[in-house]
Amino acid sequence: MLDTLRSNLDVVWGFVVALGVVLVLTPAVGRVARTLGVVDEPDETRRIHLRAVPRLGGLALFLGLFVPALAFLDLDRPYRGILLGAAVATTIGMVDDFRGLTWWIKLGGQIAAAAVAVQAGVRIDHFTFPLVGAHDLPFWIGVLLTLVWIVAIMNMVNFLDGMDGLAAGICGIAGLTFAVIALSLDKPAAAVLSAIIAGGCLGFLRHNFYPARIFMGDSGAMLLGFTLATVAVEGLLKTAATVALFFPLFALAVPLLDTSFVVARRLKYGEPVFAPDQAHLHFRFLRRGFSQRRAALYLYAWCAILAGAALATRFVPFREGGQWHLWPTVLAAAIGVIAVAASIYMVYLLEILKLRRVRAWAERRREAKDERELRSAS
Repeated sequence: MLDTLRSNLDVVWGFVVALGVVLVLTPAVGRVARTLGVVDEPDETRRIHLRAVPRLGGLALFLGLFVPALAFLDLDRPYRGILLGAAVATTIGMVDDFRGLTWWIKLGGQIAAAAVAVQAGVRIDHFTFPLVGAHDLPFWIGVLLTLVWIVAIMNMVNFLDGMDGLAAGICGIAGLTFAVIALSLDKPAAAVLSAIIAGGCLGFLRHNFYPARIFMGDSGAMLLGFTLATVAVEGLLKTAATVALFFPLFALAVPLLDTSFVVARRLKYGEPVFAPDQAHLHFRFLRRGFSQRRAALYLYAWCAILAGAALATRFVPFREGGQWHLWPTVLAAAIGVIAVAASIYMVYLLEILKLRRVRAWAERRREAKDERELRSAS
């Protein structure tokens, strides 16, 4: 009981300290970035801001991660590797923020950061699926999968960081979700680190939400992506729970879907995968007439609904003792339907897929409604 209470308090204090550190340090980091000339100029290709904005916010996030991590984490070997890898990822990102790096040098740095964590023992060592059960993975396959996972999430968060407050908000929701799930799985270290991520993101949003006074830059995006990816492996995937494999995928569904659609489009049209464009979800919102603030809130809501589905999968006891239970199953199914409906609505709203029949049906309904209104008016 005392250990559980201590773990819960560490989670809360980690969140609060990270929030305070990032909240206080971010303005100072912004002034340093302006002095050094590390600013993001408007760019019609990829950027949508209208004035120069400092882009070294990742430094504040890094300090907001390390200070509470050193205070509240039991730094065994895997978590020492996570913090060291986070330092490598942030350093590579800062170099890119300062002078720019070619895509292959940046990718090499991301692989190096991921390799530090894997060397420390952060590795997907088994998988669990319904009806199949748990199966151990050969060492080299586990290492390869973990490297791919970490590098992929780092780039997904980096791709997502194209609109004020978007990456910080979504990473904050994912961190909070991970913290709750990790506590339920008796993974206190993962819960503390996840809460630290959530607190840091919330503190950063105070300065990064529209209109942003500072950007996190590649240093912040790579730090958040690396930390979320590694804590997902160490705190969530290394469990025997059947549904544990899907937790990170639900909580990180928005960046996963965003990157998947963009990469698929670039491959379809023969474009370079790493070339900047305006095919991301947030650009689609803006083309539909949404303001930056409203678009960010829509994406937050979508991410929160999917995170709620992840939590429901964990906490709603629809199948206990090998038996299905009616009302919990109905509740879990209802939450799942809401998550699927929200996702379909976003796909429809943003025209991610060419749903011609659905749009034709909707257009016919609008025309019929307009005709009825004209008849009633006459």
